[in-house]
Amino acid sequence: MIAMHVTEVREDDAPDVAEGPSSRIRIILFTEMLVFATLSLVASFVLSYDAILLAANPDVVLSCSINAVFDCAKVGATPQANVFGFPNAFLGLIAEPVVMTIAVASLARTRFPRWFMFTANVVYLLGVIFAYWLLYQSTFVIGALCPWCITVTIATTFVFWSMTNWNIQEGNLFLPPRAQERAMAFVRGGWVTIALMLWLAAVVMIEVLHWVFRII
Repeated sequence: MIAMHVTEVREDDAPDVAEGPSSRIRIILFTEMLVFATLSLVASFVLSYDAILLAANPDVVLSCSINAVFDCAKVGATPQANVFGFPNAFLGLIAEPVVMTIAVASLARTRFPRWFMFTANVVYLLGVIFAYWLLYQSTFVIGALCPWCITVTIATTFVFWSMTNWNIQEGNLFLPPRAQERAMAFVRGGWVTIALMLWLAAVVMIEVLHWVFRII
């Protein structure tokens, strides 16, 4: 079992971080992380259930198979939906409860070791990359979108944003002193939030333009 410190002081305090995040920031970031991780878990559960239905009957009509654009069954029947030999949604059933546990414990002022939060950030980054790879495959290769998959992609983006924001302010990313200072300035200047909004706006624009031109 991973040892955790419940006090505000830990043995491996991050260097070069003059002030940790305020209680208000802690509540905002981890509440957001909890909400979106829960949303992703619900979507993963639905996708897992749909994967079982598809395995039993490839011709099943799923509730989220709405039209030619939004067709969960078409997406779920492809190899991309089972990259590791089992439904991708099973990964969400494993990962999201861990994130939810981190969020709840952190709201209770538990402070995890730096290496643990750093590892969580790296692993979740891989999860976000995988989610966007699947979105790319769905949009440009498969030719159909899955509403629940989109929900997972958006939710994981917000969870990653919250986790990274917190870890920068806590000095958990093992950045060199100069890089840590720049990262802190980036966060405190609100640029992390701006980058998130620009990223999501760009993704939405690409999707809308792609499907509009495809339909036309």
